Amino acid sequence: MNEARPITVFIADDHPILRIGLSMYLESKQHIKIVGEADNGFDAVNAINDNPPDVVLMDVDMPGLSGIEAIRVLRKTLPDLKIIVLSTYTKKEYVQEAMLEGANGYVAKNTKIDELIKIIEDFAGGRECHSPYLLNLAIKWRQMQDEDGDGGDHNLTKTEIRVLKNIAQGKTNSEIAQINFVSIETIKTHVQRIFKKLEVNNRMEAVAVARKKHIL
Repeated sequence: MNEARPITVFIADDHPILRIGLSMYLESKQHIKIVGEADNGFDAVNAINDNPPDVVLMDVDMPGLSGIEAIRVLRKTLPDLKIIVLSTYTKKEYVQEAMLEGANGYVAKNTKIDELIKIIEDFAGGRECHSPYLLNLAIKWRQMQDEDGDGGDHNLTKTEIRVLKNIAQGKTNSEIAQINFVSIETIKTHVQRIFKKLEVNNRMEAVAVARKKHIL
C-alpha cells in the first residue's frame, strides 16, 4: 500500500510474547502503526473507544472480559470498526459466536505473518478478502446470523444460552444487560431470538422448553 497515512492497529491478547512479537513485527512495516495493546477485554474496550484504530486484532480467550464479550461491547459504540479475531481456537462454535457478535473476520494464530498483513490491509482498505487463512466458516456463519434455523435443533448461540440461563435465574432484562455489559435493547433482541428459535411466547415457556431439551 502506498497510502500516506499508515494503517492503525490495536492488539488485544493476554499472551505477552505473542502480543509483543506481533507488535514489533507489524511496527517494522512502514505502512502499519500499532496504536495500543491490551491483555484483557476491559482494557481493550476502554483503549479502543478512546482512540479507535483502523483494525483490531482480538484474541478470544482473555481474562476479565473475553474477546467475544469485548466485540459485543465495541459493536455498540463503534459499529464500523474492523475487528479480526486472532485465535488458537478454530472450532465452528468459536467462529460462529465471534461472527454473530460482530467480528469481521476470524484467523487462526498459525497464520503466516505476511498473510496476516495482507488480511489487515484488505480489511483496512475496505476490500473483500479472499485469504485461505481467513476461515471460510466465518463467512458462512455471518450469512446465517439472521436465520432462525430449522430441523429439530434449537440452534441457540452461546450468547443466547447465557441469556437464557440468566432468565432461568429470574433476572430481568435490565439485570441481564448489566451482567453482560450490553444495552437493554441488545438483551431484548436476544430474548426475541430465543423465543423464536424455541417456538415459545414467554420466559416461563422458554425455560421449560430449554430444560426439556436439556439446554439448561
